[in-house]
Amino acid sequence: MPDDARKLAVAALLVFGMAVAPALVSARPANEIPVEEVGGDADLSAPTADAWSDVAPVRVPLSSAPSGVVDAGDTSVSAARVQVAHDEASLYVRLRWPDGSADGNVSGPRGFADAAAVQLPANASDNPAIAMGSPRAPVNVWYWNAEAGSEELLAGGPGSTTEFADPAVQTRTARENGSYALVFERSLAAGAQNRTNVTLARDVDVAFAVWNGSNMERSGRKAVSEWYHLPLGPQPSGPPYQSILWAVAGLAIVAVLAITVVAVRRADDE
Repeated sequence: MPDDARKLAVAALLVFGMAVAPALVSARPANEIPVEEVGGDADLSAPTADAWSDVAPVRVPLSSAPSGVVDAGDTSVSAARVQVAHDEASLYVRLRWPDGSADGNVSGPRGFADAAAVQLPANASDNPAIAMGSPRAPVNVWYWNAEAGSEELLAGGPGSTTEFADPAVQTRTARENGSYALVFERSLAAGAQNRTNVTLARDVDVAFAVWNGSNMERSGRKAVSEWYHLPLGPQPSGPPYQSILWAVAGLAIVAVLAITVVAVRRADDE
């Protein structure tokens, strides 16, 4: 390509990038888990309730958490199916994941119970570290254990969990075809310091973890997700990032090809 044509192509791409940048900024972010609003008469606390069939699921990939625990990289659950809904009073998070054995009655020093957790920033406006937050940006953890039931925890980094004396989280579980179905339920309003205040005025980040007791998973040996977010606040308009990026790539290729063809024709005429 002649130098003049190359400069023209670069300039065209820069102008094109400046034109689409505002669209990228206003687009909806990735890693979104939709939240369904339901009527107060819907029974969402039961994992097998019919109302869950109307709530869109998201497949959330899980991978071994970085940890100093022995065999931390050996985890068995690669994904969880997540559904989220709310009514006027409560938030409901339903997790479903495969586990061929129900490990609830632990006996012996090398027996471990199945477990799962939902993690949110203690302050919804913070962006905590994914690994249990930090002292400056702690996380609120909703934890379920097949033997002990549910707990609510505050964590300011790995190994720093503190249990709430009066937990606000309730759980119900069911077994379906070799899988767990688990519902976490909590009031939208925080009701206590260091407890995530879930409002319908802003988005909130969320992450997930699963332990398979029969695979000796416990503590830092767990399968975890990246941060996702619940779109509870006002939503920006525009298509998702992926659609915009594909459109940008396609238009950029078309622009370069068109400029190249013009430049070649001019060179031939000369």
